[in-house]
Amino acid sequence: MRFPGDAVAVLAHGGEDPLPPLRAASLFHLDLDPLFTTTLAVIAIVYLYGVLRLERRGDRWPVLRTVAFLVPGLGGIASVTLTGVGTYDDTLLSVHMVQHMVLSMIAPIFLALGAPVTLALRTLPPGARRALLSVVHSRVVKIWTYPLFAYGLFVVTPFILYFTGLYRLTMENDLVHQLVHIHFIGVGCLFFWPLLGLDPLPGRWPYPGRALLMLLSTPFHVVLGLTVMQSTVLLGGDYYPSLHLDWANPWTDQRVAGGILWAGGEVVSVTVLAVLVVQWIRQSEREARRVDRQLDRQEAAANARAAASARAAAGTADAAEPSGDGSPEWTAPWWEQQGGYDPIGSRDTQGATSR
Repeated sequence: MRFPGDAVAVLAHGGEDPLPPLRAASLFHLDLDPLFTTTLAVIAIVYLYGVLRLERRGDRWPVLRTVAFLVPGLGGIASVTLTGVGTYDDTLLSVHMVQHMVLSMIAPIFLALGAPVTLALRTLPPGARRALLSVVHSRVVKIWTYPLFAYGLFVVTPFILYFTGLYRLTMENDLVHQLVHIHFIGVGCLFFWPLLGLDPLPGRWPYPGRALLMLLSTPFHVVLGLTVMQSTVLLGGDYYPSLHLDWANPWTDQRVAGGILWAGGEVVSVTVLAVLVVQWIRQSEREARRVDRQLDRQEAAANARAAASARAAAGTADAAEPSGDGSPEWTAPWWEQQGGYDPIGSRDTQGATSR
């Protein structure tokens, strides 16, 4: 079961009914939060409806995009908010870190690969399509999706959360806790959508810049993980000790949480870099094929012009070629032609008498 916000507060002040020890089976127990359940279900239905509309009119939508968006994308969010992970996320810091990694780094990657904006542009009526394009290319979206801006949010957010009083507030207030979940998802989407996404976002960087930005984000996960592991202060202050869990040591759990953040960040960063390299190679191959087709068209046009010039030259030669056997036609001198010169003295040799 999941404790509502007031019950968590009671536990934090010495309640005597804490959660049982965490076991593997506990993580797979369904804990359906109404807000997240409804939201995820609506998004999945809308996405599938768009795919169905494309298929009905004979257009093709890649199956892998649908699978990526629904299973590790929306399914990843559901797996850490609507199960036992969501039940224990405010009881164990290590479980919270797993949830943090999935919401901010794993699920957004696959949501981006699902290309929902492209799907909407291909299925919406003209008016709604123009409205969506105006939003996508608006100044606000350009700022929020600018890679450096999203990178700053992605890097700074966990430091602000874990090393201020905000983290304690999220543990004791269920509404703030849910808003932080939404914030994790939003920041993750803002960061990974311009890097890996297939949607037509403004200001998209070339692949070398994207790979460099992803590479630069890796040290911050290492720094954050090591800081959490080596901290001499418990995150959330006395919140975790006040739960009186005789089966969990807050200090040990915090070191485990820091290790999860460190290792998880490294794995995700390397995986994203690999995906970027694959996309870069495929884009280069497509560009090479496009250039080859353009060169083929230019060569074919040049050959056609050369053939036309050759035919024109052949036609001119045919018009100037003499008749007969090819030798110049012989014409008799004027004096041998009719009415020509008479050596005896007569001007007209036809019918004339000699003088």
